[in-house]
Amino acid sequence: MAMTRRDLLSASAAAMALAPALDRRAWGAPLPREADIVVIGAGAAGIAAARRIQAANRKVIMVEAAAEIGGRCFTDTATFDVAFDRGARWLHNPETNPMVKLARNAGLDIFTAPVGQKIRIGQRYARAGETEEFLAALVRANRAIDEGSRGKADVSCASVLPRDLGDWAGTAEFVLGANATGKDLRDISVMDKGRAQDRNAAIGCRQGLGVLMARLAEQVPLALSTPVNQIVWSGRDVAVETPAGKIAARAAIVTVSSNVLAAGNIKFTPELPKRQLDAAAKLNLGSYDRITLQLPGNPLGLSRDDAIIEQSNSTRTALLSANIGGSSLCTVDVAGSFGRDLSGQGEKAMVGFAVEWLGKLFGSDVAATVKKSSATRWNASPFVLGAMSAAPPGGQPSRKILTEPIGNVFLAGEATHETLWGTVDGAWESGERAAEAALRKIGALGEPVRAPARAPKQRRRGA
Repeated sequence: MAMTRRDLLSASAAAMALAPALDRRAWGAPLPREADIVVIGAGAAGIAAARRIQAANRKVIMVEAAAEIGGRCFTDTATFDVAFDRGARWLHNPETNPMVKLARNAGLDIFTAPVGQKIRIGQRYARAGETEEFLAALVRANRAIDEGSRGKADVSCASVLPRDLGDWAGTAEFVLGANATGKDLRDISVMDKGRAQDRNAAIGCRQGLGVLMARLAEQVPLALSTPVNQIVWSGRDVAVETPAGKIAARAAIVTVSSNVLAAGNIKFTPELPKRQLDAAAKLNLGSYDRITLQLPGNPLGLSRDDAIIEQSNSTRTALLSANIGGSSLCTVDVAGSFGRDLSGQGEKAMVGFAVEWLGKLFGSDVAATVKKSSATRWNASPFVLGAMSAAPPGGQPSRKILTEPIGNVFLAGEATHETLWGTVDGAWESGERAAEAALRKIGALGEPVRAPARAPKQRRRGA
């Protein structure tokens, strides 16, 4: 029996929500010496912020340390003959997500992820009754996390799980933990997980989310390959120092990842308050990497965009996405503590695991069919240093702390969103929110208009 796409993705939450799009624009003009607001980072949060500032008719410049736009939305168009996302793959909640409409308006091919998730038990598919057992286990695990999030103490998700999930315990922990957040459930706050907004109706872009990010940034003044060395800030103005020169501005929006912020890779003068630095450290990024294999001839016998998980009793497991977009590309996603250890061993070891894992599930001759391979290593990417944020027990309040203004500096990114953390959606919304705050700080906006209340979060009845 096949699981629905919603079954898997809703349980997986962000399955790597949030990595650079291949846009080879270079900054052709001299770096401007002044702007109303400087946006640091050209990922989803930075692009959203810059567009909002432009809409207010204020001068903005977006500076990006990498050579490409997109941050953790990275569409690879060069490695294979098919474009594929090396980082974020899905948008969510199309009814309320502005990026879905923007993508359609940009002429990109937006599609709803098809159904067809399956479970392997050894070298066979799970029977209908076994799949029902797994879905029931996910229902119970989700319910336990929801109930735990309403308690007084913030504990780990693992500590509240039912102890009688049987043969499906390891699989449930992978789907809800590593595959959803980049961390094992023992390392995730039950309150952070319980308060996360449901990620329903996964939406993809055939050209790639990285291409979408580049398209949305086309009209934004941008300097690529321009790392920020230092930000000198006060309550009145800011100076952003780069190897290409200094930019004087009235405010700055910083959208770098929580790991980059906590690592001190950008110097702040005066130093950032300990309150914000501690919050960034608590929201450290999980590990999520994608191993891509080109398998001509469909040796696995799978359909277009099939997704496969396995019944596993350990963390040494993965998520398979097969025949992406009807191509011969298959991706094996590894995450959590196992994924971090594997990534640390290098690309050769990662590809070796993927081939071995597929061989275990589909037959030992898989290795002979691999034409070409590639693997991401986001933990080693100097301008990201990981995947998506996930709070440890006690860390959930850190998200709100990161939204607090620091003089005329404002932080944005998926880690600053209390309910859509770990997603491109949350990053985009946080960028717009930071832009509103920065514009208000410099007197470009009036008092905030109260937004309509969100619909109450629906409790998850299934995965």
